[in-house]
Amino acid sequence: MKEHARECNTEIQKHESVYVVSHIDADGLTSAGIICKALQRAGINYEMRFVKQLDDNIIEDIANINPQLAIFTDLGSGMLDSINANGINAIVSDHHQPRGEGKYHLNPHLFGANGSYQLSGSGTTYILANEIGQNTDLVDIAMVGAIGDMQHLKKGQLTGVNRLLLEEGVKNGHLSYAKDITLFGKQTRPVYKLLQFSSDPFLPGLSGDEDACIGFLHDMNVRFGGDERWRRWIDLESAEKQRIISGVMQHCIKSGLQPFKVERLIGEVYVLLNEREGTEMRDASEFSTLLNATARYDRAETGLAVCMGERGKAYEDAKKLLGEHRQNLVNGLKLVKENGITQLDHIQYFNAGNKIKETIVGIIAGMSITSAGRRDKPIIAFADSDDGVKVSARGTQDLIRKGLNLSQAMSDAAGFVNGAGGGHDIAAGATIPATGRNEFLNKLDEIIGSQFQKN
Repeated sequence: MKEHARECNTEIQKHESVYVVSHIDADGLTSAGIICKALQRAGINYEMRFVKQLDDNIIEDIANINPQLAIFTDLGSGMLDSINANGINAIVSDHHQPRGEGKYHLNPHLFGANGSYQLSGSGTTYILANEIGQNTDLVDIAMVGAIGDMQHLKKGQLTGVNRLLLEEGVKNGHLSYAKDITLFGKQTRPVYKLLQFSSDPFLPGLSGDEDACIGFLHDMNVRFGGDERWRRWIDLESAEKQRIISGVMQHCIKSGLQPFKVERLIGEVYVLLNEREGTEMRDASEFSTLLNATARYDRAETGLAVCMGERGKAYEDAKKLLGEHRQNLVNGLKLVKENGITQLDHIQYFNAGNKIKETIVGIIAGMSITSAGRRDKPIIAFADSDDGVKVSARGTQDLIRKGLNLSQAMSDAAGFVNGAGGGHDIAAGATIPATGRNEFLNKLDEIIGSQFQKN
């Protein structure tokens, strides 16, 4: 990959300006941050564009702009034929399953690694950035992208090329990792909030119930801080943390939670040592959520600025967006629970219409599998969008082991109704015509059924 990244850099150095195109999720934002920082340091001018999904119309638009060189990050591998057909001089730095070929195509799948869990888009772009110049300090942003892309979930920790990059970051003093509780908000939330807002795993009798969580911690003999405020997880002593972890595990087992769900309470967590303790950026999981809260609300430039080191207004704006994002996720999950999830033979789905923003419906779908749906089927979510219907699909590692490949299934089913789709085996998306929803659902159900039968 480094050798091929070197060839890509040779092409980059021929040009005075570059047109960068990236995806709008945390992995896309960190990818953009890494490449833009590398170009900036190398004295190469760039123009940045974020897209929700790369399709023929956007590619034609880029061709009409006719940039000297376009760099696609965290997308492009599924649209190589279109990029080539439109005569765009392009470097594609991506980790999604490739379709077609490109001269300057950097993708882990081409080098024997799986882009779903062994290397993220930001990790791929980090490899490219280190051929452009000395950019090893950007490894922490690459790991934020990997966590945002859920690359650690399959094995409970980062593996493959991600692991090599992580160890490099640790060696250079940019990162640390340790086994810890995996609940969200260790840097910034009062301890009871970690329990109250836990959705994966859903903690019976605790998740969603503030009073129950506070009572539980009192029973665990966890004290308030000196100013009578709850301390955060990072404020607790080791013995207190151990008490809480043991207590939560025992509570979950008594409540009948399956052992594999209880085990997910503990995992590897990743700390960015160059960031201030007690901020969202200190923890890779919190940082990725902060970024998700920007671009998904049409504020990608805010997330990009934070990725590139801006800690003033951009960070404050991002925090405000994060508050709104969290509330929207709560409201979206409530809507799904109230309206219910429709079951087909091999899939389950809900239609959010215009009630849930298309940019967050995939996140809510993932949360809904645990809290409102069934874990033995992938979940499909529909939301209205400007160019038709946005479809988001989420699976589980258990379903992957049974043969599920959502990237292939979504691509084929969307193509069947003149739409376009793709992504990863565990998470994929598509855009389809509004009139093709039922036909799409039936086809997708059939395709996924055949995937399970083949295994």
